[in-house]
Amino acid sequence: MRIVVTDPIISRFADLLREKAPNNHWEFVAGRPAKEQSAAIARAEVLVCARLSPEDAAACPAGLVHITGSGADRVAVADLREGTVVLRTAHHERSIAEHILMVVLAHQRRLLGVSAEMRSGTWRSVATELETPLHRTLDELTIGFVGLGGIGSETVRLCTGLGMKAVAVRRNPGDGSDRNAGLEWVRPMEDLPELLGVSDVVVLCLPLTDETRGLMGARQFTQMRDDALLVNVSRGAIVDEEALYAALRDGTIGGAALDVWWDAPVGTAAPESVSRFTSLPNVIATPHHSGHAAQTFVRRTTEIAGNINAFRDGKELDSHQPLGMQVS
Repeated sequence: MRIVVTDPIISRFADLLREKAPNNHWEFVAGRPAKEQSAAIARAEVLVCARLSPEDAAACPAGLVHITGSGADRVAVADLREGTVVLRTAHHERSIAEHILMVVLAHQRRLLGVSAEMRSGTWRSVATELETPLHRTLDELTIGFVGLGGIGSETVRLCTGLGMKAVAVRRNPGDGSDRNAGLEWVRPMEDLPELLGVSDVVVLCLPLTDETRGLMGARQFTQMRDDALLVNVSRGAIVDEEALYAALRDGTIGGAALDVWWDAPVGTAAPESVSRFTSLPNVIATPHHSGHAAQTFVRRTTEIAGNINAFRDGKELDSHQPLGMQVS
């Protein structure tokens, strides 16, 4: 089969793809001019991508389009030809869960501020300045999850294993009792205000939809504790940018750990919002890399190759993310 890969990250694992799905014709076109990429997409039997424009989707004859991550919001699925099989993959849950745990600890122990003071030659602790804030240990904290998919459930497992209490709101609170394990309670989205009020850490790990866009705004920040940490590992647009900036600037909430943003970088140049938020001392900023463990991409590559083999051989496809579907 002719397999076209446009995703530059998965292209780094070209040798593993060829090893796991041999006897195919592979075209790795990431980094080529847009016209060349479009021409390759227009002759693909299988397309492996992270992004796909409506124009390229309409011209794509592939029977299988395999998205290289869990989000499908950058792929014009609706414009694909009828009958196209669309799959996603993930395998980033452990990596992102560890990232969340890291930023919780960094916030509690004022890691960035303390490190900056030490670099400047200042040694500030309760032993040298009695008014220095004391941090709390994890078993004193409640972590609240807005959304409870694979990322949330893996983070619950890690955090509760270290003594944290966990609560959650989700669209269907009665679904997936295995994902509810370890939680003090799971309630519908209508109970978001209660979750915000009891949580020392609020984690956003839900997809961007019409219903979730702007979910966290000025009113929600006033419902949070004034020392609480907001962690966003989902999509920037779930949070009202102006409202968050004001809440952090004014001390309405204690801090934010942002791994996702409202605009995309241009090459390695960060969008303007990054410098704006990193000027605040209570922000931990990362470049949407919380899931970027080597394990994540090796497992994604292996699953994608297995699905390509199954598609070629007419066997049942196995997607780690249950979006397996045919365009109708």
